[in-house]
Amino acid sequence: MKKIRAAVVGYGNIGRYTLQALETAPDFEIAGVVRRNGSENKPAELAAYAVVKDIRELGHVDVAILATPTRKVEAYAKEILAMGINTVDSFDIHTQIVDLRRSLGEVAVANNAVSIISAGWDPGSDSVVRVLLQAIAPKGISYTNFGPGMSMGHTVAVKAVEGVKAALSMTIPTGEGIHRRMVYIEVEDGHDFNKVAAAIKADPYFVNDETHVIEVPCVDDVIDMGHGVNLTRKGVSGKTQNQLFEFNMKINNPALTGQVLVCVARAAMLQKPGCYVMPEVPVLDLLPGDREENIRHLV
Repeated sequence: MKKIRAAVVGYGNIGRYTLQALETAPDFEIAGVVRRNGSENKPAELAAYAVVKDIRELGHVDVAILATPTRKVEAYAKEILAMGINTVDSFDIHTQIVDLRRSLGEVAVANNAVSIISAGWDPGSDSVVRVLLQAIAPKGISYTNFGPGMSMGHTVAVKAVEGVKAALSMTIPTGEGIHRRMVYIEVEDGHDFNKVAAAIKADPYFVNDETHVIEVPCVDDVIDMGHGVNLTRKGVSGKTQNQLFEFNMKINNPALTGQVLVCVARAAMLQKPGCYVMPEVPVLDLLPGDREENIRHLV
């Protein structure tokens, strides 16, 4: 079996867990890791892998898994898709997904490549569940309640705010799809906490939610990468009222994101050129192995 040659672009929390998921996947070969600083200060766990600044240094690559901050996804994806390399990412700004799909779709088609975007657990695998629940109860209301837990995207956004030395953004569900953001930060010397807090609250990640910014002496003392979700839909199937469905999970956030990215990287090899979100991808394409055997055991 010819293995899929994958590169990991970015090596923060998601990049580390993505590499672990690739190491356990029977149908992947790790081409290497792309880091901003290349092999400078190369972590010991990467000793067996090529670590470079530019993906071109890795030779042939089938798919690039973008473990980069959300706001850098589009630029990285366009550059890599232009090389004819498939890309997958965990872009997580829900309101910008349609525009990103259109933008990357044009580049992917022009270069005979595939991009699958927003492939984390939400958006991503939870999106697939939401679509399914709405299909089987077309009329009704769905609620997505996150947490309590650490939001990777929100935390990265806070770290990018001027004056923030370290940060943790916690998502606290208050019910019916409404959330409170509890943001814990260390402030860099010479910066005013109140001004930093105001900048955080004005960021698009936080502007629509109740957000509390709290200064702490050490963010490491409060970090826990656990997270979770409760999806509920109450609706109507045909003409029958009171259909109630619920989906729950408690997870390690970056570990699940990394695993989803690897599954979607596999699926990217089976799609026609273009840009997709997870609900557009056949779920069987996420699995390794023979298709008929998977149907035999799972359907």
